Amino acid sequence: MFTVIGEALLDLVQVEPKGPFAAKPGGGPLNIAVGLARLGHPTELKARLSTRPLGALLRDHALANSVGLSSCIETEDQTTLAFASLDDQHRASYEFYVAGTADWGWTSAELAILPAGTAALHAGSLTAALIPGADVLLGLWERLAGEDELFLSYDPNVRPDVAGLREASVRRVERFVAASHLVKVSDEDLAWLYPHTPHLDVVRRWSMTGPELVVMTRGADGCVAVKATGESMELPGVNVEVVDTIGAGDSFAAGLLSGLADVGCLRPRAISAPPVESLHAALQRAIDVSAMTCERAGADPPTRARYDAMRSV
Repeated sequence: MFTVIGEALLDLVQVEPKGPFAAKPGGGPLNIAVGLARLGHPTELKARLSTRPLGALLRDHALANSVGLSSCIETEDQTTLAFASLDDQHRASYEFYVAGTADWGWTSAELAILPAGTAALHAGSLTAALIPGADVLLGLWERLAGEDELFLSYDPNVRPDVAGLREASVRRVERFVAASHLVKVSDEDLAWLYPHTPHLDVVRRWSMTGPELVVMTRGADGCVAVKATGESMELPGVNVEVVDTIGAGDSFAAGLLSGLADVGCLRPRAISAPPVESLHAALQRAIDVSAMTCERAGADPPTRARYDAMRSV
């Protein structure tokens, strides 16, 4: 079973460039949990959810998509808001309202208990970036890495307007990377974290610090994957009619985790075992699921039935 740790928030999504905004459930971890569940994988979300009406909306969205909430923390704090604006190419940029909201107050006691049956754990995004919760999550991550029993997946999903000082962010990200088995990162993340270093140089360096696989997404241009062994693989993107890019990276992460699960790679030291074709198939699923999400407004990842129908055409 997958457990995803992190924020569930309300996206105020621009319907079209310079147009009005519509409210939709969002947040990278919630989007990934929904994406995994829609692809047929048992999934739990471990989040801090407000007991107020917006928190109830997020809770209902998760449950309606078969995402378990058994280990969520209830709080009277407000729900985080994110405004997603679209440019002329329908690419999204974000503004976050996070002060005093539910997602950042994690304690060690709250994170100590994971849902029974968890085999793979994914975290990242704002919850892994904003203190005090980010430091608590990092402590858990490094402890679990030392125990070497759960598969750990990490996506920094950097948000520069709330990330704080670059140097501190880089140090924290690199510690998460070193403690993870799988790292998914975007070229935009790397451009902010390391503005003077070629992206692929960073990916290769990260792959030598602990993770078994580092995957860099490049938007419409596909992805590059580098294994700890030094082997690399590059896949092109697919052409679709883009409605918006909201949730595209989250859907890539869900598709990649789904693909790796289906070839038996979601356990420590397993990614080096399958043939190249299996890893290629997992990466292709990630690209396809991400592209399909871009064809719909907001973070609306495909179901397994819709994905299978697309692959059969």
